[in-house]
Amino acid sequence: MPEFSDDIRQRLLGTPEQDATRLVREPPNGWKPIVIEEYDPAWADRYEAVAATLRGTLADQVLGLEHVGSTSVPGLAAKSIVDVDLTIADTEEESRYLPALEELGYVLVLREPWWHGHRMLVDADETIHLHVWPRDTPEAVRHRLLRDWLRTHPDDRELYAATKRRLAREAADGDYTMAKSEVIDAIFERIFASGAGG
Repeated sequence: MPEFSDDIRQRLLGTPEQDATRLVREPPNGWKPIVIEEYDPAWADRYEAVAATLRGTLADQVLGLEHVGSTSVPGLAAKSIVDVDLTIADTEEESRYLPALEELGYVLVLREPWWHGHRMLVDADETIHLHVWPRDTPEAVRHRLLRDWLRTHPDDRELYAATKRRLAREAADGDYTMAKSEVIDAIFERIFASGAGG
């Protein structure tokens, strides 16, 4: 059975001080209100178009591109926002990639050096969340593990969808993402116990 390193098993959380400094600009409009839609196959097409543009623009800087998040799981209800994980050598060297992404219309929203060097940008329509990670980051592995598990485990896919619908109705705007953590953590326990994808 595959082994998972501790940095993949553990969800890294920022301190209140770190969270207070992560926003570079106002949060995207898509963060509120939370609207959960039925799965749309066009989400996969949107990812493919974004990925092609990123590869064409950043060329050999691109070490990895993945469609992640709920829109990457066929049959899973989601916000109509496509999450893309872009892996490059070093996110700290923003001058090497940020101007090119800004030329494409992306705007930097989050800078989280404490969270594995994460940067998040949004496109002009705020329907693409582009997550930029350095090489070998544990969080990108976690994203792929969760995606691949939900694609092949319909019970957990339905549990996650039901949880998101409930939280979209109940949670305050800023609480939605963190409010999903309990069910996500439970799903990860099943992933780690199974050894899937390690």
